[in-house]
Amino acid sequence: MPVLLPELSAIRRLVDTGAPYLTLHTLGEIDAGHGERFPLLAVSMGSSDPAAPALGVFGGVHGLERIGAEVAMAFLRSLVERLAWDDTLHHLLAGMRLVLMPLVNPGGYWRGSRANPRGVDLMRNAPVDAQPPVPWLVSGQRISPVLPWYRGRAGQPMEVESQALCALVESELLGRGFSIAVDCHSGFGLHDRIWFPYAHTARPVEHLPELHALCEVFDRAQLHHRYVFEPQSRQYRTHGDLWDHLYDQGQRQHPGSIFLPLTLEMGSWLWVKKNPRQLFSRHGAFNPLIEHRRQRVLRRHVAWLDFIARATLGHAHWLPAPTERHTQLELALNRWYRTPRA
Repeated sequence: MPVLLPELSAIRRLVDTGAPYLTLHTLGEIDAGHGERFPLLAVSMGSSDPAAPALGVFGGVHGLERIGAEVAMAFLRSLVERLAWDDTLHHLLAGMRLVLMPLVNPGGYWRGSRANPRGVDLMRNAPVDAQPPVPWLVSGQRISPVLPWYRGRAGQPMEVESQALCALVESELLGRGFSIAVDCHSGFGLHDRIWFPYAHTARPVEHLPELHALCEVFDRAQLHHRYVFEPQSRQYRTHGDLWDHLYDQGQRQHPGSIFLPLTLEMGSWLWVKKNPRQLFSRHGAFNPLIEHRRQRVLRRHVAWLDFIARATLGHAHWLPAPTERHTQLELALNRWYRTPRA
């Protein structure tokens, strides 16, 4: 029998509460060992028009980074609670598709590990090899699942969790005229960062002008935000990034579509700096353990996800016109590729 984590039970309750506007999807089931099995759950809502823009929100890819799943869950909970009274939310959902997979790696979440129960780091699991230079181990390794950042064996299919995430993105996001994905993580640096591909190479993505336009509209709408918007390769390169893999797949299979995958990388070093004692906690390096900090983190990032949903629906108003793409490209190259790393 599958075992439900409290978080998985909460997803089911939210779907029941939000009926008939939400649909629950079971994308598969994973074996966590010791007879424990967990379903892979996703939720969808909004327009059923395949031409409508779409937003996907993901969390819990790394089991230790519980705050990522909590942010995705808090966003889902906010949407459900507003369905009873918020006409603007219903207008939003009438014009766009929204899918959420708040707990991609329930086995790792249950075990308190970064990797899944087979020892594979899901964000090193895609068939993508990084261009050097890459940091040793942290970029992904095939030596052993006992060591961190294990990619899995060469030539083997991706893990069940990775395949489920990819299948959801392929069916709900890729191929639409416009879509965005947000993957919620924690663990890097003193600042909250919004990363976009590529992670495996310093080469700019095809949709760099569109990403810069999104960054500009966010800067104008949220004058005092503290997010650092940048390509992941500006910090370090990795093998096997799922979003690099999905972005390139979208480019190959749907060259006329715009798919912008973003990673929200919450800066957990700041939490440790303010409360060094939490290093002695199992989850201390990756999550805000003091409750008022946790609440502040959830408020800030749920507001950012709400902005991204609105930007998805209104994308036609901020995407650069064909005649503006070169200007946006030059601005982006100067901002992210021709200046020293911050």
